Amino acid sequence: MSTALNGKLVTVFGGSGFVGRHVVQALARRGYRIRVAVRRPDLATHLQPLGAPGQIMPVQANLRHRWSVDRAVAGSDAVINAVGILAPSGKNSFDAVQAFGARAVAEAARAAGVKSVVHISAIGANADSASSYARSKAKGEAAVLETLPDSIIIRPSIVFGPEDDFFNRFASMARISPVLPLIGGGNTLFQPVYVCDVAEAVAKAVDGELTAGATYELGGAQTASFRDCLDLVLEVTRRKRILAPLPFEVAGVLAKILQIIPGAPLTSDQVALLKNDNVVSEAAKAEGRTLEGMGIKPATLAAILPTYLDRFREHGQYDAHRLA
Repeated sequence: MSTALNGKLVTVFGGSGFVGRHVVQALARRGYRIRVAVRRPDLATHLQPLGAPGQIMPVQANLRHRWSVDRAVAGSDAVINAVGILAPSGKNSFDAVQAFGARAVAEAARAAGVKSVVHISAIGANADSASSYARSKAKGEAAVLETLPDSIIIRPSIVFGPEDDFFNRFASMARISPVLPLIGGGNTLFQPVYVCDVAEAVAKAVDGELTAGATYELGGAQTASFRDCLDLVLEVTRRKRILAPLPFEVAGVLAKILQIIPGAPLTSDQVALLKNDNVVSEAAKAEGRTLEGMGIKPATLAAILPTYLDRFREHGQYDAHRLA
């Protein structure tokens, strides 16, 4: 890679995760030096080829251990928090990771003289939500802005891309199950946003192109219902499956049983989240706090899904080449 380094150091917490790794790549293309703060640096070496030799360096840090956060932030010109979980596990509860952890990153950044943090949250973050996930996201946002008021909050809708946990999950389910569940009837609205577009937005924040202290909501090119999303999965994977409506009440009972299983396909908290639409607000649109307002044209589902869901076709990515 021939990218010229600009000398500035950016620390990315959670840089080895789904969104984080694309953020690292977007920063590397801009010439930043990148410190990737993760719990297991030995599992983050796959990031190094995304930049020039020595440009990307994994370091150990755990948001529950403040001293490790301080060490990871030391000497940084900018800090990004891309840490998030979809379900709690052991000591990694929603509050520990997404509220306490967010405050730890912001306080460490302030102590190190960093003026702001780019904090990746989620559309739906709400202190009054019935979902623990959404409440912890709201607490995290509040903690960051309370500590560093000039921080930038990035709220994406459901993020899609090669390693996503939404379209991949249902495509995998369709491979073995004749029925896919339409939780709540499948009417919940989403605005799926491409992971590379999210990464570009975060990089623009680091570049100083976004408004300090503002909250941006990132949605994709189209609004789609839960049913629409499953229809797309079936269309791309070329499978015919029954879409069975599953009332929220029934889904809630089922989730209570399933969530005791490690890697549960459905939890009570996820059912609670699905009761509310996950789309960009009218206020964000009016104020230009969106991808379009940043000058980013969102990628469409139709353009991206076939590039990674084709492996779920009956004959994999070569299905299109089968003889009639």
